[in-house]
Amino acid sequence: MDLYDFSAALPGGGSQSLADYRGKVVLIVNTASKCGFTPQYAELEQLYRDYKDRGFEVLAFPCNQFGAQEPGDAAEIANFCSLTYDVSFPVMAKIDVNGSDADPIFKYLKSEQSGILTSAIKWNFTKFLVDRDGKIVSRHAPTTKPLDLAKEIEALLG
Repeated sequence: MDLYDFSAALPGGGSQSLADYRGKVVLIVNTASKCGFTPQYAELEQLYRDYKDRGFEVLAFPCNQFGAQEPGDAAEIANFCSLTYDVSFPVMAKIDVNGSDADPIFKYLKSEQSGILTSAIKWNFTKFLVDRDGKIVSRHAPTTKPLDLAKEIEALLG
């Protein structure tokens, strides 16, 4: 099993196969609209615009498990991302990243790249960087600014 075996739920219903991202470098992030780290959307969008033509994708997964900081429905989340940060990368349906209802994608990510003390996601804006072969190569804490990943992304893009 690898990342390409999963599909992500889309905000309007339906799903997006992660196999569609085969051959790309992907940054997967659990996001929230009302978090102290929310301004990272701007840097995520900058990375996406800087590298998308070289085969880079950002996939955002809104999550309301941390301080109820993503209370909105799909339309509210989409409006916020578009109007506030001009987000053009995919924002998936709101999910859980921890617990028994955790999305299978995040169960897999956590099994492949554990945190310091536990595999649990600690807060919004935890980032997983995936290489072109679908291998999860690194996990980054919410405090890691997206632009700090540029060198690692460039190396993976080749």
